[in-house]
Amino acid sequence: MRIRNSVVVITGAASGIGRATALRFARRRTCLVLAGRRVEALESLVAECTALGSRAIAVPTDTSDHDAVQELASRAVEEFGRIDVWVNNAAVAAFSPFLEVPLRDFQRVIDVDLMGYVYGARAALAQMHDQGSGVLVNVSSILAVVPQPYNSAYSMAKAAVRALGVSLRSELMLEKKKHIHVSTVLPPTIDTPFFHHAANYTGRRVVAMPPVYPADQVARMILAVVEKPVREIAVGRIGRAMVRQHRLMPAQVEKSMAVQAELSQLSKKESAEDSTGNLYGPSLDPANAAVAGGWSGRRRTAQRMVLGTALVGVGAVVFSDKLKAAAPAVTAAARRAVGDS
Repeated sequence: MRIRNSVVVITGAASGIGRATALRFARRRTCLVLAGRRVEALESLVAECTALGSRAIAVPTDTSDHDAVQELASRAVEEFGRIDVWVNNAAVAAFSPFLEVPLRDFQRVIDVDLMGYVYGARAALAQMHDQGSGVLVNVSSILAVVPQPYNSAYSMAKAAVRALGVSLRSELMLEKKKHIHVSTVLPPTIDTPFFHHAANYTGRRVVAMPPVYPADQVARMILAVVEKPVREIAVGRIGRAMVRQHRLMPAQVEKSMAVQAELSQLSKKESAEDSTGNLYGPSLDPANAAVAGGWSGRRRTAQRMVLGTALVGVGAVVFSDKLKAAAPAVTAAARRAVGDS
């Protein structure tokens, strides 16, 4: 579809992938409806998007609230007359061993990361059915394909979002709605503030697990699937490789993911007190209202290359039934890459 002058709704727009996506759309002269819980962050984003030549409004929204999401859709239609693109992106996480995560927190992750997408999809598709066209983009995760330890609720929700996309596409096909599309985007680890304000019950500081990619790479992919919709697409060479390898050798790739998460998702040097993070309210740290989270830079790029090569190498070795022999070398490479995490 044509992006210029389209009406775009983005949830989770205050920071990270959502903010990067809003700025990408703004450069294409769109009409933006920006949703999130941080009012000041949304207002500053509106100013940036306006400066880039787009019209934009901020609609403070908790996507776990069905009525609030319906109001978000209504505001978009009232202000701009239609909804051409809806990007479901808002997400939270709770890092914890499964048996130790408070069930209230587990439920909250599901409410935001899954039911928030359900509410968004219903609001967007209802309007798109009336119009006869539109694109719904669901930002899922590579963890929907290869889940992590200590991140069960998030992994579960993202897998369900992936399934939701398949079901919605099937219905649209049966209804012969050829001009309404649903695309699922699967990012790997992205350099955003996400990890700074996740809930945490591990006793260790949560860090971004290499390989780490810039948020703008996901934003570019989102614009690409809006212009030319596809069913599903993974972001980044390593992400695509993991999806392919998981189809061929799921058990071994899941073992590799577990080892990498243990080595590089939770800091070996920095402890952390139990915290609900931003589950029940937005982070008040101004640094968390940005696109990047400070996980990139030259050193992180080097980590991405080292661990990316290690992951691909594991896949090749596993495919030849030699994972056990290769594991020490992969572990050593991972330890060297994340030595100061």
